[in-house]
Amino acid sequence: MFERPDVGERAVLVHIEFSVHEDTEDLGEFRELVTSAGVEPVAEVTGTRKQPSPRLFVGKGKLEEIRDAVAASEADIVLFNHALSPSQERNIERELKCRVLDRTGVILDIFAQRARTHEGKLQVELAQLEHMSTRLVRGWTHLERQKGGIGLRGPGETQLETDRRLLRERIKSINKRLEKVRKQRDQGRRARNRADIPTVSLVGYTNAGKSTLFNHMTTSSVYAADQLFATLDPTLRRLELPDIGPVVMADTVGFIRHLPHKLVEAFRATLEETTRASLLMHVIDCHDSRRDENIEQVEEVLAEIGADEIPVLQVFNKIDLLEDFPPRIDRNEDGIPVRVWLSAVTGQGLDLLFDAIVERLAEDVVHHFVVLGPTDGKLRALLHQAGSVLGEKHQDNGDSVVEVRLQNRDWHQLLARAGMNERDVRLD
Repeated sequence: MFERPDVGERAVLVHIEFSVHEDTEDLGEFRELVTSAGVEPVAEVTGTRKQPSPRLFVGKGKLEEIRDAVAASEADIVLFNHALSPSQERNIERELKCRVLDRTGVILDIFAQRARTHEGKLQVELAQLEHMSTRLVRGWTHLERQKGGIGLRGPGETQLETDRRLLRERIKSINKRLEKVRKQRDQGRRARNRADIPTVSLVGYTNAGKSTLFNHMTTSSVYAADQLFATLDPTLRRLELPDIGPVVMADTVGFIRHLPHKLVEAFRATLEETTRASLLMHVIDCHDSRRDENIEQVEEVLAEIGADEIPVLQVFNKIDLLEDFPPRIDRNEDGIPVRVWLSAVTGQGLDLLFDAIVERLAEDVVHHFVVLGPTDGKLRALLHQAGSVLGEKHQDNGDSVVEVRLQNRDWHQLLARAGMNERDVRLD
Protein backbone atom coordinates (compact mmCIF):
# COMPACT_ATOMS: atom_id res chain seq x y z
CA MET A 1 0.00 0.00 0.00
CA PHE A 2 1.22 3.53 -0.74
CA GLU A 3 2.55 5.75 2.04
CA ARG A 4 -0.09 8.24 3.14
CA PRO A 5 1.55 11.69 3.16
CA ASP A 6 0.55 14.61 5.32
CA VAL A 7 -2.01 16.98 3.87
CA GLY A 8 -0.35 18.81 1.01
CA GLU A 9 -0.80 22.39 -0.07
CA ARG A 10 -1.15 21.71 -3.81
CA ALA A 11 -4.42 20.20 -4.94
CA VAL A 12 -6.23 19.04 -8.06
CA LEU A 13 -9.93 19.92 -7.92
CA VAL A 14 -12.49 17.57 -9.47
CA HIS A 15 -16.00 18.75 -10.34
CA ILE A 16 -18.44 16.57 -12.28
CA GLU A 17 -21.89 17.64 -13.50
CA PHE A 18 -24.43 14.82 -13.28
CA SER A 19 -27.56 14.92 -15.42
CA VAL A 20 -29.53 12.97 -12.80
CA HIS A 21 -28.81 15.65 -10.15
CA GLU A 22 -30.57 18.93 -10.70
CA ASP A 23 -29.08 20.60 -7.61
CA THR A 24 -25.30 20.24 -8.06
CA GLU A 25 -22.48 21.81 -6.09
CA ASP A 26 -20.96 25.10 -7.20
CA LEU A 27 -17.35 25.03 -8.48
CA GLY A 28 -16.66 28.67 -7.60
CA GLU A 29 -17.72 28.09 -4.00
CA PHE A 30 -15.57 24.96 -3.85
CA ARG A 31 -12.54 27.02 -4.93
CA GLU A 32 -13.25 29.37 -2.02
CA LEU A 33 -13.55 26.42 0.34
CA VAL A 34 -10.21 25.02 -0.79
CA THR A 35 -8.36 28.33 -0.47
CA SER A 36 -9.99 28.88 2.94
CA ALA A 37 -8.47 25.55 3.99
CA GLY A 38 -5.02 26.91 3.10
CA VAL A 39 -4.64 24.71 0.01
CA GLU A 40 -3.47 25.99 -3.37
CA PRO A 41 -5.56 24.72 -6.32
CA VAL A 42 -3.07 23.95 -9.09
CA ALA A 43 -5.38 22.20 -11.58
CA GLU A 44 -9.05 21.54 -12.20
CA VAL A 45 -10.67 18.55 -13.84
CA THR A 46 -14.30 18.97 -14.87
CA GLY A 47 -16.69 16.81 -16.81
CA THR A 48 -20.22 15.57 -17.27
CA ARG A 49 -21.66 12.17 -16.56
CA LYS A 50 -25.12 10.64 -16.34
CA GLN A 51 -24.59 9.29 -12.84
CA PRO A 52 -21.66 8.46 -10.51
CA SER A 53 -19.78 5.21 -10.94
CA PRO A 54 -20.35 2.98 -7.87
CA ARG A 55 -16.68 1.97 -7.74
CA LEU A 56 -14.63 5.01 -8.82
CA PHE A 57 -17.27 7.79 -8.90
CA VAL A 58 -15.84 8.84 -12.31
CA GLY A 59 -15.16 6.83 -15.46
CA LYS A 60 -11.79 5.30 -16.33
CA GLY A 61 -11.07 8.00 -18.92
CA LYS A 62 -11.73 10.79 -16.44
CA LEU A 63 -9.65 8.98 -13.82
CA GLU A 64 -6.75 8.90 -16.28
CA GLU A 65 -7.20 12.64 -16.85
CA ILE A 66 -7.04 13.23 -13.08
CA ARG A 67 -3.89 11.07 -12.84
CA ASP A 68 -2.23 13.12 -15.61
CA ALA A 69 -3.21 16.37 -13.88
CA VAL A 70 -1.68 15.15 -10.60
CA ALA A 71 1.56 14.23 -12.33
CA ALA A 72 1.76 17.44 -14.38
CA SER A 73 1.07 19.77 -11.46
CA GLU A 74 2.96 17.72 -8.86
CA ALA A 75 -0.11 17.87 -6.65
CA ASP A 76 -0.18 16.30 -3.19
CA ILE A 77 -3.93 15.73 -2.91
CA VAL A 78 -7.06 15.39 -5.04
CA LEU A 79 -10.19 17.15 -3.77
CA PHE A 80 -13.63 16.16 -5.03
CA ASN A 81 -16.45 18.69 -4.94
CA HIS A 82 -18.80 15.83 -4.08
CA ALA A 83 -19.61 13.45 -1.24
CA LEU A 84 -17.69 10.21 -1.80
CA SER A 85 -18.43 6.89 -0.17
CA PRO A 86 -15.60 5.31 1.87
CA SER A 87 -15.08 2.62 -0.79
CA GLN A 88 -14.93 5.21 -3.57
CA GLU A 89 -12.28 7.21 -1.69
CA ARG A 90 -10.30 4.04 -1.07
CA ASN A 91 -10.52 2.88 -4.69
CA ILE A 92 -9.57 6.29 -6.13
CA GLU A 93 -6.60 6.57 -3.75
CA ARG A 94 -5.41 3.13 -4.81
CA GLU A 95 -5.58 4.15 -8.48
CA LEU A 96 -4.01 7.62 -8.12
CA LYS A 97 -1.41 6.75 -5.46
CA CYS A 98 -2.15 10.01 -3.62
CA ARG A 99 -4.52 11.21 -0.95
CA VAL A 100 -8.16 11.88 -1.87
CA LEU A 101 -10.60 14.02 0.08
CA ASP A 102 -14.25 14.80 -0.59
CA ARG A 103 -16.22 18.00 0.02
CA THR A 104 -17.19 17.01 3.58
CA GLY A 105 -13.54 16.30 4.42
CA VAL A 106 -12.53 19.77 3.19
CA ILE A 107 -15.22 21.45 5.31
CA LEU A 108 -14.18 19.41 8.35
CA ASP A 109 -10.57 20.50 7.86
CA ILE A 110 -11.61 24.17 7.75
CA PHE A 111 -13.71 23.72 10.89
CA ALA A 112 -10.74 22.13 12.65
CA GLN A 113 -8.58 25.15 11.79
CA ARG A 114 -11.20 27.71 12.90
CA ALA A 115 -12.34 26.20 16.22
CA ARG A 116 -11.14 28.30 19.15
CA THR A 117 -13.32 27.53 22.16
CA HIS A 118 -13.41 24.28 24.10
CA GLU A 119 -16.95 23.58 22.86
CA GLY A 120 -16.05 24.32 19.24
CA LYS A 121 -13.06 21.96 19.36
CA LEU A 122 -15.22 19.22 20.87
CA GLN A 123 -17.85 19.65 18.17
CA VAL A 124 -15.25 19.53 15.40
CA GLU A 125 -13.62 16.43 16.87
CA LEU A 126 -17.03 14.74 17.15
CA ALA A 127 -17.83 15.46 13.50
CA GLN A 128 -14.37 14.27 12.41
CA LEU A 129 -14.59 11.03 14.38
CA GLU A 130 -18.05 10.22 13.05
CA HIS A 131 -16.82 10.91 9.53
CA MET A 132 -13.65 8.86 10.12
CA SER A 133 -15.47 5.89 11.63
CA THR A 134 -16.77 4.86 8.20
CA ARG A 135 -13.35 5.29 6.61
CA LEU A 136 -11.05 3.44 8.97
CA VAL A 137 -10.24 0.78 6.43
CA ARG A 138 -9.07 3.30 3.83
CA GLY A 139 -5.37 2.93 3.20
CA TRP A 140 -4.84 0.68 6.22
CA THR A 141 -5.48 -2.85 4.93
CA HIS A 142 -2.74 -4.20 7.21
CA LEU A 143 -5.00 -3.43 10.17
CA GLU A 144 -7.42 -6.15 9.06
CA ARG A 145 -5.00 -8.81 10.32
CA GLN A 146 -5.60 -10.17 13.78
CA LYS A 147 -3.15 -9.41 16.55
CA GLY A 148 -0.47 -12.02 17.05
CA GLY A 149 2.77 -12.70 18.90
CA ILE A 150 3.69 -13.18 22.53
CA GLY A 151 1.40 -11.20 24.81
CA LEU A 152 -0.83 -10.11 21.93
CA ARG A 153 -2.89 -13.25 21.39
CA GLY A 154 -6.38 -12.57 22.59
CA PRO A 155 -9.99 -13.26 21.76
CA GLY A 156 -9.32 -12.75 18.06
CA GLU A 157 -10.09 -9.03 17.92
CA THR A 158 -8.53 -7.44 14.85
CA GLN A 159 -6.67 -4.12 15.04
CA LEU A 160 -9.41 -2.58 12.93
CA GLU A 161 -12.09 -3.69 15.39
CA THR A 162 -9.99 -2.30 18.25
CA ASP A 163 -9.73 1.08 16.53
CA ARG A 164 -13.46 1.13 15.85
CA ARG A 165 -14.17 0.33 19.49
CA LEU A 166 -11.81 3.11 20.63
CA LEU A 167 -13.53 5.52 18.25
CA ARG A 168 -16.94 4.62 19.65
CA GLU A 169 -15.69 5.16 23.21
CA ARG A 170 -14.15 8.52 22.27
CA ILE A 171 -17.38 9.63 20.55
CA LYS A 172 -19.35 8.60 23.64
CA SER A 173 -16.96 10.59 25.86
CA ILE A 174 -17.22 13.72 23.69
CA ASN A 175 -21.01 13.53 23.66
CA LYS A 176 -21.00 13.44 27.47
CA ARG A 177 -18.73 16.48 27.64
CA LEU A 178 -20.84 18.34 25.09
CA GLU A 179 -23.94 17.57 27.13
CA LYS A 180 -22.26 19.24 30.10
CA VAL A 181 -21.44 22.28 27.97
CA ARG A 182 -25.06 22.41 26.76
CA LYS A 183 -26.30 22.43 30.36
CA GLN A 184 -23.93 25.28 31.20
CA ARG A 185 -25.11 27.20 28.13
CA ASP A 186 -28.73 26.55 29.14
CA GLN A 187 -28.04 28.01 32.58
CA GLY A 188 -26.76 31.24 31.01
CA ARG A 189 -29.72 31.30 28.64
CA ARG A 190 -32.19 30.78 31.51
CA ALA A 191 -30.54 33.61 33.44
CA ARG A 192 -31.06 35.91 30.44
CA ASN A 193 -34.66 34.74 30.15
CA ARG A 194 -35.30 35.47 33.82
CA ALA A 195 -33.97 38.98 33.25
CA ASP A 196 -36.06 39.20 30.06
CA ILE A 197 -33.02 40.20 28.00
CA PRO A 198 -33.80 39.69 24.29
CA THR A 199 -31.25 37.95 22.05
CA VAL A 200 -30.56 39.02 18.46
CA SER A 201 -28.78 36.29 16.51
CA LEU A 202 -26.88 36.97 13.28
CA VAL A 203 -27.32 34.22 10.71
CA GLY A 204 -26.49 34.02 7.04
CA TYR A 205 -24.52 32.40 4.29
CA THR A 206 -20.82 32.13 5.05
CA ASN A 207 -18.75 35.15 3.98
CA ALA A 208 -21.81 37.43 3.88
CA GLY A 209 -20.14 39.86 6.31
CA LYS A 210 -21.76 38.81 9.60
CA SER A 211 -18.65 39.21 11.75
CA THR A 212 -17.74 42.58 10.22
CA LEU A 213 -21.26 43.81 10.94
CA PHE A 214 -21.12 42.29 14.44
CA ASN A 215 -17.86 44.13 15.15
CA HIS A 216 -19.32 47.47 14.00
CA MET A 217 -22.46 47.03 16.07
CA THR A 218 -20.78 45.90 19.29
CA THR A 219 -17.32 47.54 18.87
CA SER A 220 -15.81 44.06 19.28
CA SER A 221 -12.78 42.50 17.62
CA VAL A 222 -14.19 39.18 16.40
CA TYR A 223 -12.03 37.66 13.66
CA ALA A 224 -13.40 38.66 10.27
CA ALA A 225 -11.89 37.83 6.89
CA ASP A 226 -12.87 37.42 3.25
CA GLN A 227 -13.01 33.64 3.48
CA LEU A 228 -15.52 30.89 4.15
CA PHE A 229 -16.17 29.93 7.79
CA ALA A 230 -13.99 32.74 9.20
CA THR A 231 -16.20 32.53 12.29
CA LEU A 232 -16.91 29.13 13.79
CA ASP A 233 -17.52 29.57 17.50
CA PRO A 234 -20.53 31.59 18.65
CA THR A 235 -19.72 34.98 20.16
CA LEU A 236 -22.08 36.80 22.54
CA ARG A 237 -21.91 40.53 23.31
CA ARG A 238 -24.15 42.75 25.43
CA LEU A 239 -25.49 45.88 23.75
CA GLU A 240 -27.60 48.77 25.05
CA LEU A 241 -30.38 49.93 22.71
CA PRO A 242 -32.56 53.02 23.21
CA ASP A 243 -36.04 52.21 24.56
CA ILE A 244 -35.09 48.51 24.68
CA GLY A 245 -32.26 48.40 27.19
CA PRO A 246 -29.78 45.52 27.29
CA VAL A 247 -29.75 43.14 24.32
CA VAL A 248 -27.49 40.13 23.69
CA MET A 249 -26.03 39.99 20.17
CA ALA A 250 -24.93 36.53 18.97
CA ASP A 251 -22.61 35.93 16.00
CA THR A 252 -22.88 32.32 14.76
CA VAL A 253 -21.25 30.01 12.23
CA GLY A 254 -22.10 30.74 8.60
CA PHE A 255 -24.16 28.33 6.55
CA ILE A 256 -23.18 26.85 3.21
CA ARG A 257 -24.85 25.10 0.30
CA HIS A 258 -25.45 21.43 1.14
CA LEU A 259 -23.92 21.72 4.61
CA PRO A 260 -23.24 18.08 5.57
CA HIS A 261 -25.91 16.75 7.89
CA LYS A 262 -23.28 15.43 10.32
CA LEU A 263 -21.98 18.97 10.77
CA VAL A 264 -25.47 20.33 11.40
CA GLU A 265 -25.93 17.64 14.04
CA ALA A 266 -22.51 18.25 15.62
CA PHE A 267 -23.09 22.00 15.84
CA ARG A 268 -26.67 21.78 17.03
CA ALA A 269 -25.61 22.99 20.51
CA THR A 270 -23.99 26.06 18.99
CA LEU A 271 -26.97 26.71 16.75
CA GLU A 272 -29.31 26.53 19.75
CA GLU A 273 -28.35 30.16 20.35
CA THR A 274 -30.15 30.81 17.08
CA THR A 275 -33.20 28.71 17.91
CA ARG A 276 -33.77 30.60 21.20
CA ALA A 277 -33.29 34.11 19.77
CA SER A 278 -35.93 36.85 19.99
CA LEU A 279 -34.98 38.10 16.51
CA LEU A 280 -32.86 36.71 13.68
CA MET A 281 -30.77 39.08 11.58
CA HIS A 282 -30.33 37.29 8.26
CA VAL A 283 -27.21 38.92 6.76
CA ILE A 284 -27.13 38.67 2.96
CA ASP A 285 -24.40 39.57 0.47
CA CYS A 286 -26.49 41.68 -1.92
CA HIS A 287 -23.63 41.78 -4.47
CA ASP A 288 -23.41 37.99 -4.79
CA SER A 289 -24.80 36.67 -8.07
CA ARG A 290 -26.13 33.64 -6.15
CA ARG A 291 -27.93 35.82 -3.60
CA ASP A 292 -31.36 34.24 -3.97
CA GLU A 293 -29.92 30.70 -3.87
CA ASN A 294 -27.95 31.54 -0.72
CA ILE A 295 -31.09 32.91 0.96
CA GLU A 296 -32.89 29.64 0.20
CA GLN A 297 -30.00 27.60 1.63
CA VAL A 298 -30.00 29.57 4.88
CA GLU A 299 -33.76 29.22 5.21
CA GLU A 300 -33.45 25.45 4.68
CA VAL A 301 -30.89 25.13 7.50
CA LEU A 302 -33.00 27.34 9.78
CA ALA A 303 -35.96 25.04 9.14
CA GLU A 304 -33.77 21.99 9.82
CA ILE A 305 -32.69 23.27 13.25
CA GLY A 306 -36.21 24.46 14.14
CA ALA A 307 -35.61 28.22 13.89
CA ASP A 308 -37.93 28.97 10.97
CA GLU A 309 -40.69 30.38 13.21
CA ILE A 310 -38.52 33.11 14.76
CA PRO A 311 -39.05 36.69 13.46
CA VAL A 312 -36.47 37.61 10.80
CA LEU A 313 -34.99 40.96 9.77
CA GLN A 314 -33.13 40.66 6.47
CA VAL A 315 -29.91 42.71 6.26
CA PHE A 316 -28.66 43.23 2.71
CA ASN A 317 -24.96 43.92 3.24
CA LYS A 318 -22.19 45.22 0.91
CA ILE A 319 -24.18 47.99 -0.84
CA ASP A 320 -20.79 49.72 -1.26
CA LEU A 321 -20.18 47.21 -4.08
CA LEU A 322 -23.38 48.33 -5.86
CA GLU A 323 -23.36 51.41 -8.02
CA ASP A 324 -25.00 54.45 -6.41
CA PHE A 325 -27.18 52.48 -3.97
CA PRO A 326 -28.11 54.44 -0.82
CA PRO A 327 -28.93 52.71 2.49
CA ARG A 328 -32.62 52.28 3.26
CA ILE A 329 -35.26 50.37 5.23
CA ASP A 330 -37.93 48.34 3.43
CA ARG A 331 -41.23 47.86 5.27
CA ASN A 332 -44.15 45.49 4.78
CA GLU A 333 -47.78 46.54 4.33
CA ASP A 334 -48.12 46.92 8.13
CA GLY A 335 -45.17 49.33 8.28
CA ILE A 336 -42.90 46.80 10.03
CA PRO A 337 -39.21 46.85 8.98
CA VAL A 338 -38.42 43.65 7.09
CA ARG A 339 -35.24 44.56 5.18
CA VAL A 340 -32.29 46.93 5.73
CA TRP A 341 -29.75 47.82 3.03
CA LEU A 342 -26.31 48.80 4.39
CA SER A 343 -22.55 48.37 4.22
CA ALA A 344 -20.79 46.89 7.23
CA VAL A 345 -17.40 47.96 5.86
CA THR A 346 -18.17 51.67 5.40
CA GLY A 347 -20.78 51.91 8.15
CA GLN A 348 -23.46 53.24 5.78
CA GLY A 349 -26.93 52.40 7.06
CA LEU A 350 -25.89 51.15 10.52
CA ASP A 351 -28.10 53.81 12.14
CA LEU A 352 -31.03 52.50 10.09
CA LEU A 353 -30.26 48.96 11.24
CA PHE A 354 -30.37 49.99 14.90
CA ASP A 355 -33.67 51.78 14.28
CA ALA A 356 -35.11 48.67 12.62
CA ILE A 357 -33.95 46.37 15.45
CA VAL A 358 -35.47 48.68 18.05
CA GLU A 359 -38.76 48.72 16.13
CA ARG A 360 -38.84 44.94 15.80
CA LEU A 361 -38.03 44.41 19.49
CA ALA A 362 -40.26 47.26 20.66
CA GLU A 363 -43.47 45.29 20.22
CA ASP A 364 -43.38 44.88 24.00
CA VAL A 365 -42.59 48.56 24.70
CA VAL A 366 -45.10 50.67 26.64
CA HIS A 367 -45.64 54.34 25.84
CA HIS A 368 -47.59 56.11 28.60
CA PHE A 369 -48.47 59.62 29.74
CA VAL A 370 -48.39 59.13 33.51
CA VAL A 371 -50.03 61.59 35.90
CA LEU A 372 -47.85 61.96 39.00
CA GLY A 373 -48.92 63.77 42.13
CA PRO A 374 -46.73 65.33 44.85
CA THR A 375 -46.66 61.97 46.70
CA ASP A 376 -45.39 60.03 43.66
CA GLY A 377 -41.84 61.34 43.92
CA LYS A 378 -40.28 57.87 44.18
CA LEU A 379 -41.80 56.69 40.89
CA ARG A 380 -40.78 59.95 39.19
CA ALA A 381 -37.20 59.52 40.42
CA LEU A 382 -37.06 55.87 39.26
CA LEU A 383 -38.38 56.79 35.80
CA HIS A 384 -35.78 59.53 35.40
CA GLN A 385 -33.07 57.23 36.75
CA ALA A 386 -33.99 54.62 34.13
CA GLY A 387 -33.76 57.23 31.36
CA SER A 388 -37.32 56.50 30.30
CA VAL A 389 -38.76 60.02 30.51
CA LEU A 390 -39.35 61.68 27.13
CA GLY A 391 -40.96 64.82 28.49
CA GLU A 392 -42.73 66.31 31.51
CA LYS A 393 -45.45 68.95 31.83
CA HIS A 394 -46.56 70.57 35.07
CA GLN A 395 -50.24 71.26 35.73
CA ASP A 396 -51.81 74.04 37.79
CA ASN A 397 -53.02 71.62 40.48
CA GLY A 398 -49.47 70.51 41.26
CA ASP A 399 -49.59 67.26 39.29
CA SER A 400 -47.17 66.43 36.50
CA VAL A 401 -47.82 64.54 33.25
CA VAL A 402 -44.71 62.50 32.42
CA GLU A 403 -44.30 60.92 28.99
CA VAL A 404 -42.45 57.61 29.37
CA ARG A 405 -41.34 54.92 26.96
CA LEU A 406 -39.73 51.68 28.18
CA GLN A 407 -39.91 47.91 28.01
CA ASN A 408 -43.03 46.41 29.56
CA ARG A 409 -40.87 44.30 31.90
CA ASP A 410 -38.98 47.40 33.09
CA TRP A 411 -42.27 49.28 33.60
CA HIS A 412 -43.56 46.61 35.96
CA GLN A 413 -40.21 46.36 37.76
CA LEU A 414 -40.18 50.13 38.40
CA LEU A 415 -43.75 50.04 39.67
CA ALA A 416 -42.82 47.23 42.07
CA ARG A 417 -39.79 49.15 43.34
CA ALA A 418 -42.02 52.18 43.92
CA GLY A 419 -44.46 50.01 45.88
CA MET A 420 -47.22 50.44 43.29
CA ASN A 421 -49.16 48.37 40.77
CA GLU A 422 -50.89 49.33 37.53
CA ARG A 423 -54.17 50.04 39.29
CA ASP A 424 -52.43 52.78 41.30
CA VAL A 425 -51.17 54.57 38.17
CA ARG A 426 -53.15 57.43 36.67
CA LEU A 427 -52.77 57.69 32.88
CA ASP A 428 -53.59 60.78 30.88
